[in-house]
Amino acid sequence: MPDLLLELFSEEIPARMQAKAADDLRKMVTDKLVAEGLVYEGAKAFATPRRLALTVHGIPARQPDLKDERKGPKVGAPDAAVQGFLKATGLKSLDEAKIQKDPKKGDFYIALIEKTGRPAIDVIAEILPVIVRTFPWPKSMRWGERSAKPGALQWVRPLHSIIATFGMETEDPDVVAFDVAGIEAGQVTRGHRFMAPAEFSVRRFEDYEAKLFDAKVVLDSQRRKDIILADAKELAFAQGYELVEDQVLLDEVSGLVEWPVVLMGSFDEDFLSIPGEVIRATIRNNQKCFVVNDPKTGKLANRFILVANIEASDGGKAIVAGNERVIRARLSDAKFFYDTDLKTKLEDRLPKFEQIVFHEKLGTQAERIARIERLAAEIAPLVVPTAQGAEKEKLVEKAKRAARLAKADLLTEVVGEFPEVQGLMGKYYAQTQGEDASVAQAIEDHYKPQGPNDRVPSDPVAIAVALADKIDTLVGFWAIDEKPTGSKDPYALRRAALGVIRLVVENEKRVGLQQRFAFAAEELLSVGTSHPIMDRNKLPFDLLSFFADRLKVQLRDQGARHDLVDAVFALGGQDDLLMVVRRVEALGKFLDTDDGKNLLAGTKRASNILAIEEKKDKRAFDGAPDASLYKDDTEAALAFMIAAVKSEASIAVANEDFTFAMSAMAKLRPAVDAFFDKVKVNDDDPKVRENRLKLLNEIRAATRAVADFSKIQD
Repeated sequence: MPDLLLELFSEEIPARMQAKAADDLRKMVTDKLVAEGLVYEGAKAFATPRRLALTVHGIPARQPDLKDERKGPKVGAPDAAVQGFLKATGLKSLDEAKIQKDPKKGDFYIALIEKTGRPAIDVIAEILPVIVRTFPWPKSMRWGERSAKPGALQWVRPLHSIIATFGMETEDPDVVAFDVAGIEAGQVTRGHRFMAPAEFSVRRFEDYEAKLFDAKVVLDSQRRKDIILADAKELAFAQGYELVEDQVLLDEVSGLVEWPVVLMGSFDEDFLSIPGEVIRATIRNNQKCFVVNDPKTGKLANRFILVANIEASDGGKAIVAGNERVIRARLSDAKFFYDTDLKTKLEDRLPKFEQIVFHEKLGTQAERIARIERLAAEIAPLVVPTAQGAEKEKLVEKAKRAARLAKADLLTEVVGEFPEVQGLMGKYYAQTQGEDASVAQAIEDHYKPQGPNDRVPSDPVAIAVALADKIDTLVGFWAIDEKPTGSKDPYALRRAALGVIRLVVENEKRVGLQQRFAFAAEELLSVGTSHPIMDRNKLPFDLLSFFADRLKVQLRDQGARHDLVDAVFALGGQDDLLMVVRRVEALGKFLDTDDGKNLLAGTKRASNILAIEEKKDKRAFDGAPDASLYKDDTEAALAFMIAAVKSEASIAVANEDFTFAMSAMAKLRPAVDAFFDKVKVNDDDPKVRENRLKLLNEIRAATRAVADFSKIQD
């Protein structure tokens, strides 16, 4: 079957737009093909700085013929209805229609419409101009004489040429005949802007890709990345260094070049007095270059690796020298910023926060810092519950100090220039001014973890401040009703909640969230805002339900069942995330056993019967069963076992031994099975019926010692 080759050749396409543009092109073309009945075998899109390309293989040579039946008016219908039917179906007269007999509704006309499929190349010729004109660039422009005319083509940069060929693999393809804004589709393109600027003709994708490579263009972005990474590692190793890998930078650089050439430059050793992260940020942000480590010291070396887009006649000496000049100037600026910052202590910067608004409804940054400081002092003893006396007091003071200084580096010159090093620079400045090591580390770590792959702080001071920062954020925006909605989360509250979960669970810390939410809400009123906020009594519970949802996401990503999280949270008051996770783990293991599965079935049966009878009688069947009303031995046996299991499970839960609690629950299974096998719950005697329903309620109550089994899916 035929293949399609498409290339849209233009001026420079911004690197950040290339991947999405390639995907958009693939999806738009293939969606249109399928809509026209042209089901293809495969498609792949490509992007370089100057071109979008697409190959679609296995396209049928023509559309399938279509047959359609269209129902018309009844026989004997008014002439207007008949004429409308004929016009809509293209029939010349009713003689060309069939009559469908219907004894109930009356006979009616049927038009049999046959539509002959068109050649695929003709369909493609109609599709592609529409796609080019409606391509969803984030930003686009018009150019040339035509730009002032209505309907002028808009593209990310001036579009110069279009390749569109279609044909069988064994034959010369045909050019898909169309034009867009005077640009006619053909089979001619150009290679590298400087090393192979001449035009050349292509037939299909295989020779297109090969001829581009000969013309110094690597079409596949992944291949460009592989070349850059391999050559950069090899060059660094050859000089005795190690490349500091950077996937984001690699993605960006691969979109800036069509023919990657890796070179190495250097800068003055004096600049190594600047923190390595600042050097890296300077070189990365300003020149899109990689840095290298000295394996002997484990620190940055005074070298960098750049990726050029040309094989220069001088071996790249002029390119390297130009980059060295720019980097020298940028590092001089960075060193000036760093040296200037060192002249002012972190604490001396804090008064400026009184004039900086954090959020119009949540007060200034100074007020927010005060809230975090108090909340960190509240949380710190919970992080190290064994700390007493002077040790506890010292821990609290460190947490308060770290919380007070944590945001101060936002006002430094370096962070102003490179926001990505906030927190980290605070640590460096704190170390320089002699702060306690835990305080300095907490300043860096209080933003963490910022994503699923980010490191989780483990130092108690850092944990306390990180929790305080995130909880204040969550409570604040919850209080002013700025919650996440759908896919929108402008204040990254989902990330903050997941950060709290990871801090607590991975460090195995016991932090009662509802009390911390309530404390933060009180702090908000006393320190941070005069605006109306959510009911302070309702807010902790409302926010806790959000955490339940986030925890479900977290556990589901780890392979756990979200319904088990629901079953545990349904018990109410479950704000100890560590205990929730442990209970969910134990419950999951229990339900994987036969005892667990059968007890779940029995408990659900009891709950379903209760629900029906409670609705019928419009009352609950609570209260202890009356032993004198037992008519079968299985009733007494079940009552005895419920009492024993409730006691054992409750003690186990209190001791946080959820595995033992589940084992205790398993003992209930035989008694439940025997009860349902031998006893009719809805006995004819109303008193016996009520007593047996109370027994069912006791089953439900007993299992609720570990979870609400009604929330668990079968």
